[in-house]
Amino acid sequence: MNKAESVARARLRRRHRVRGRIFGTAERPRLSVYKSNTSVYAQLIDDVQGRTIIAVGTNDKELRGEQPEQAKTASAKAVGLLLAKRAVAAGVSGIVFDRGYSPYHGRVKALAEGSREGGLQF
Repeated sequence: MNKAESVARARLRRRHRVRGRIFGTAERPRLSVYKSNTSVYAQLIDDVQGRTIIAVGTNDKELRGEQPEQAKTASAKAVGLLLAKRAVAAGVSGIVFDRGYSPYHGRVKALAEGSREGGLQF
């Protein structure tokens, strides 16, 4: 097994470990975070019905013009603020945070802080 395979397996184990303890409902949906090298994506998921309520990423229409000037963490915070704005408009105030395989640090933390500033509680 090479290094890339072991990193992928470790991420998968970490994601399943985190995901096993977290479950979203219609009242408190799960905020799932995914980050790539260049972008951050977040979505609110109702696990009971198995559907996505709201999805936002750095490539969203409202954020597209801001991205080149901003650092990655600043754009992640903007994603959190936009997600919170849309969630509050949809009537969602409380969520369950799912960081996936990423540690709660850097862009994931910035997204969480942005969503808290926007009015979501978790």
